[in-house]
Formats: sequence, structure tokens, C-alpha cells
Amino acid sequence: MSADFDPTSVNLDEIDPAQIICYLQKGENDYDGRLGARVSALFVILIVSSAATFFPVLASRVKWLKVNIYVYLFARYFGAGVIIATAFIHLLDPAYEEIGPASCVGQTGHWADYAWCPAIVLVSITSIFLMDFGAEQYVNRKYGFGHGPNIEAIITTDPGVEGSDAHGRNQSITHNQIHSGDQDSAFHSQIAAAQNLKDKPSSKDFGSDSEKAITPSVIDHVERSFRQQITAFLILEFGVIFHSVIIGLNLGTTGAEFSTLYPVLVFHQSFEGLGIGARMSAIPFPKRLDWLPWLLCAAYGLTTPIAIAVGLGFRNTYNAGSMTSNIVSGVLDAISAGILIYTGLVELLARDFLFNPELTRDQRRLTFMIVCVLVGITVMALLGKWA
Repeated sequence: MSADFDPTSVNLDEIDPAQIICYLQKGENDYDGRLGARVSALFVILIVSSAATFFPVLASRVKWLKVNIYVYLFARYFGAGVIIATAFIHLLDPAYEEIGPASCVGQTGHWADYAWCPAIVLVSITSIFLMDFGAEQYVNRKYGFGHGPNIEAIITTDPGVEGSDAHGRNQSITHNQIHSGDQDSAFHSQIAAAQNLKDKPSSKDFGSDSEKAITPSVIDHVERSFRQQITAFLILEFGVIFHSVIIGLNLGTTGAEFSTLYPVLVFHQSFEGLGIGARMSAIPFPKRLDWLPWLLCAAYGLTTPIAIAVGLGFRNTYNAGSMTSNIVSGVLDAISAGILIYTGLVELLARDFLFNPELTRDQRRLTFMIVCVLVGITVMALLGKWA
């Protein structure tokens, strides 16, 4: 904004509209005290969001904490809806406000030369697609497993075709089963049994009937699944953590909005944590990486509190409305929006509901899953009114 701009004397026929926009959007330090409440927010969000993130992982890995399949499905698909709504309402919209064409940044310098906000989102989505595709191709080449049943076995129903039963169904675990088979509680148990069996001393004969059902093919596919799924999950958590840093800084420095923002962000971070934890619980981590899910849960739980602490450290100088802050926040929000849009629509919805040949045929369960997604989207979209 020009130094000689006088807001009390403006000729609308001659003034550069960017000067008016920048004046109206000019920010300043909003911190208004209430340090004790802000410190309490740090610990409340740490405890609540961590608990929500750890619970699905604990439920899937601690035997005495096994939960009903519908509780697990609620956590997983409610979380999917939360991720999708976060991408559009909590990331894409703020990115446009910060660096979009109607913002001060978007009308200044080279930012005014191109639609940078959607371009950054597009680059983010394309990059995530290429990373996901590359990871999948790497796993396929290294381990050589297919994406679906043996089509020859299905067509011929030849019981002699390796890997199929008398009805032509493929008996090995497919790529989509690995991603979405946990809609079936029996399959979820089979994955867990395969993980346990893999780490036991080898034996020519398995003792129990359940162990006999766990073939080396199943064990190999579980290992392959981990390598493919972990990439997509890390991308998802990376995008959510970006977002958590920004909202943590804002909560530590915001002014009059703090009273509203505090409770809203407690729910916001809890819902996102529930979605992340539910997704992580479906990944068959090998024994050698037993520590990794706990580390990833802790990383999410700690991010926002650390960002709040950093914000409190700069509470008297940080200006969320400055040009620099808007550029940094806008770019990070646009990148995160692209990550979560791709992950939410491709990894969480399309892969589970549209391109999953092992999608549950239980209509009541399927309806429940869809309703959970819609509830997650609705609740998180409503929270967007305040945060």
C-alpha cells in the first residue's frame, strides 16, 4: 500500500483498487491478554486431540480394547468426511482470502499477474498423484501383486486355476482388500493374525484352523500393503500438520475471537485426529515398525500445542494480517488443500466406495458408512463458520 494513501480523501475514479483493498485488510497485532486461558488451550488440545488420535490405534492393537465394528467404521468414515470438509472449508477458502484475486496479496506485484491460489492447489494435487502413483508402481514392481481378482479364473470358473476356489473367486488378498477390506471385521482379524504369524518362528504345520488360513501369500501381501499404504498416509498427515501449525499460531495470538475459537478448535482437532487415527489403524504395520504408529499419533497431537506455544512467544509482535503472514499462510493452506482434496476424494472415497470390488454387501453397514461420511462433512463444514 502506498505511503501517501489517505483513506479520508479518496478519488474512486483515480485510485488503484489494490490500495483500498490493502487498507481494508490491513492487520495489526490482536493479542488482548488472557494468557492463562491460552496456556490452558495448549494442554486441553494436546490431551483431547491426542486421545482421539490414539484411540483407534489402541483399539486395533490392544486385544482387551477391541471395539465393535460399527464404532470402528464410525471413526474411519466420519474421519473421512472431516478430511474432505477440512480441505474445502478450512483450507481452500482461507487460501483464497489470503492470496486470492480479491485479497491484498492477490492484487499486488506479480501475485496479480496470475491465479496463483488455484495454481498452487493444482500443482499440489498433481504432485501427490505422481507420488502416489510412483509408490504404487514401486511396490507392484518389487513385489508383483495385482489390483484385483484373477479375471481368467472368474470367467472360466476353472477350479484348477491357481489362487481361485471352485467358484472362480481369487483367494489371495488383493490391493483393494488391503485398503478397504477392514469394512469386514473377519478380514480385519485375518490381517492381525497374519501380522502375528509373520513374527513367530517358522513351522511346517500351523496349529489352529485360523493359522492354517493364513498363507504365506497373505503374509507377503500384508507387507506389501504396508509399503504402499504408508506413503498415502504420510501425505495425508503432512497436509493436516501444515494446517495445524497455522491454526495453532492463530489461537496463540488472536484477539476478541479467542473465546469462540478455543472450543471450536478443540472439536476441530479432535475430529481430525479421529480420522487420522482410524486411517492409521487400518495399516498393517510390521513388528519391526511397531513404534511408528505411536510416533505418528504423537506428531499430530503435539503439532498444534507447539504452534500455540510459538504463537504465545510472539504474541505481542505477530501480525496475522501482514503481507508476509498472508503469503506464508496462503501458500501453506493452498498446498494442504491440494493434499487433502486428493487424499479425501481419491484415497478415502473413490478407493473405498467406487473402485473397491470387496466393498461390503451388507446394505445396513454400507448405509451406515455413507451416513458417517456425510455427518463428518456436515459437522466440519459447520465448524468452518467459526474456525
